Amino acid sequence: MNLQSNDFELFGVEPLFGLDRALVDERWKDLQRQVHPDRFATADAASQRLAMQWSVRINEAHQRLKDPLKRAAYLCELNGAPIEAESNTAMPPDFLMQQMEWREQLDDASGTAALEELADEVATARRRMVEALRVTADEQRDYPALARQVRALMFVERFARDVEARLDQQGQ
Repeated sequence: MNLQSNDFELFGVEPLFGLDRALVDERWKDLQRQVHPDRFATADAASQRLAMQWSVRINEAHQRLKDPLKRAAYLCELNGAPIEAESNTAMPPDFLMQQMEWREQLDDASGTAALEELADEVATARRRMVEALRVTADEQRDYPALARQVRALMFVERFARDVEARLDQQGQ
């Protein structure tokens, strides 16, 4: 193992969006068993430090690989198409219109039923977008297009959190 390996190499999996989550979780457990700091409690300070570095590195990789949005963004960066979410917020007009419609629906929602319906609509859109990420990454291998899709999904994820927050307020 090499601390400089990318997450896919570290986990011994192909650099694909469509990873088997169970395989990633199992590989994470195997790697943690090998390097967990508790295994090095009686070792010298350098070995303990190295075990801690490995444990942190493996946990960070696991967090990226298990989350579809983070995994897609990571694939983009590995393939020379950084997300640049802070500086590149350009979106297609139809996507922006959908966002505005959802915002209006959220503002106008007067009860739990309306909010739950909106949450369901957003969840369905999210599932479609995640599948589109898989196609773009694994079949087309079009990383600039994938970066655009990731930025769009970031908007949807943020909006979904806003809807959830409103639902939580309704429950109080």
